[in-house]
Amino acid sequence: MRSSGKVCPRMTIIQNVWAHQFDPGTNIVDVYVRKLREKVEVGVEPKLLHSVKGIGYTMKP
Repeated sequence: MRSSGKVCPRMTIIQNVWAHQFDPGTNIVDVYVRKLREKVEVGVEPKLLHSVKGIGYTMKP
């Protein structure tokens, strides 16, 4: 939420959320973003979370 409008790379999310070194090929961020979308975006338009292919995610107000 602090970086609304900016692209946040997957590795940055991993480091800030879990404070662990995960394999860069892991899909843990994708899994949790999908779960988050299921909770906060049901029936909401426009969508809040957006994927940036090959980079990470961004949140648009």
